[in-house]
Amino acid sequence: MGDVTTPVIGVLALQGGVAEHLAALERCGADARPVRRAEELDAVHGIVLPGGESTTMTRLLDTFELYEPLRERLAAGLPAYGSCAGMIMLAREVVDPGSSAVRPLGALDVAVRRNAFGRQVDSFETDLDFAGVTDGPVRAVFIRAPWVESVGPDVQVLAAVPEVPDSAGHEADAGRIVAVQQGPVLATAFHPELVGGDDRVHRYFVQIVRAQQMDAAQAQ
Repeated sequence: MGDVTTPVIGVLALQGGVAEHLAALERCGADARPVRRAEELDAVHGIVLPGGESTTMTRLLDTFELYEPLRERLAAGLPAYGSCAGMIMLAREVVDPGSSAVRPLGALDVAVRRNAFGRQVDSFETDLDFAGVTDGPVRAVFIRAPWVESVGPDVQVLAAVPEVPDSAGHEADAGRIVAVQQGPVLATAFHPELVGGDDRVHRYFVQIVRAQQMDAAQAQ
């Protein structure tokens, strides 16, 4: 499974921005690999769940016989990062009507609302202060994005929509939670893989995976 200095991180390669996530992880020093089969999941130290559509992602996880293996590895402590639909899939609960076809994996003690910021035409960008990420705000791209409606006691809020109007008129959504972490599980409502030249969110996740590798090595 590689060594402590080079984490093997998979990207769930069923839909969404797989290539963009793989490239960002590689730039951050990871050995990044697409994951479509259970044996590929077995070979990774961490997993990224990209954007896409959460009902389709649920169905594809079943089709590729990955749902239960992924759920079990997450429950055993596998570091994970989910962006947009990936955040929905990592959640404990999906609260909006029509979400019965989504079967979240329960790795984060959060309730998430799908398409919370509106439809495709309501997509927008803004700058976020992101706890744990240095060197200025993170540019966040929201596309049919969810938000976090509630968090459990062990969940850290890393970012919320700023309390200022933006060009898309989303001032009414100020304060909505859009990035969270619980232990080695990270999730964002936005798509950092679409912002060229800024890999800080992926680097933050790679650091999470490396820290868990180090802890495991020291425990041996």
